[in-house]
Amino acid sequence: MDTFKIAIIGTGWIAEKMAITIRGMQGVEGYAIASRDLSKAQVFADKYGFIRAYGSYEEMLDDEQIQLVYIATPHSFHYEHARMCIMKGKPVLCEKAFTATAPQAEKLLNLAKEKKVFITEAIWTRYMPLSKTINEVIASGIIGIPSILSANLGYPVGWKERMIKPELAGGALLDLGVYVINFASMVFGTDIKKILSLCTKTDTGMDAEESITLLFNDGKIAVLHSSMYAKTDRQGIVSGDQGHLIVENINNPQRITVVTGDYEVVAKYDCLPQITGY
Repeated sequence: MDTFKIAIIGTGWIAEKMAITIRGMQGVEGYAIASRDLSKAQVFADKYGFIRAYGSYEEMLDDEQIQLVYIATPHSFHYEHARMCIMKGKPVLCEKAFTATAPQAEKLLNLAKEKKVFITEAIWTRYMPLSKTINEVIASGIIGIPSILSANLGYPVGWKERMIKPELAGGALLDLGVYVINFASMVFGTDIKKILSLCTKTDTGMDAEESITLLFNDGKIAVLHSSMYAKTDRQGIVSGDQGHLIVENINNPQRITVVTGDYEVVAKYDCLPQITGY
């Protein structure tokens, strides 16, 4: 049986996670890896069993065997590399944050539609079974009518170049804040009436920590925090008039705990075994 051939642009940590995942799955294969440095690509290919290694992104995208390209480069390069893939007719799975700016995202989506090429963001949380369970629990009515949620995500990663360099589109929002915003939109949707936000900045001008409040048109409120300095509890809590649910680790949900109005734990849902989560 033919396997689905995946290529990766970039050889960093996130690319390695994807390669490990691909290697542990059936029906797909790590076919090609590209880096501006051919020696890096070859080392990656040898380590993870990829068939082809390229020292040029453009050259790799001319390979007719490739069926999907995963973009694993820094945020600042996502637009350029995704556009390159679309122009070559290659379906794209682009690591979050999708692009550095909203106009870039709009341009990519319009181009993909024009060229009839698939493109989506690799925000892994959306594809996890436990994420579906969150909405199923809420829809069951066990916590009543949900009206408010909170979510936070933070790690002490403020020393990393990709976080503090403007030329790499650094900052906590694009690296970590996308997850708390995703959690809010996954549960409450995107019909937002008003946004309030505060942030502190690094010496290089990048957002280091932020607090974001979203007011939705139906009256719901989401209070969100992200940080490149603090190691937070990573929880998401959705509260209704009959109880609340607690999600452990919002960017890779590990457990959902359901609590009724009298603060009694009535259900727990645990994450199934994963290869890496990717």
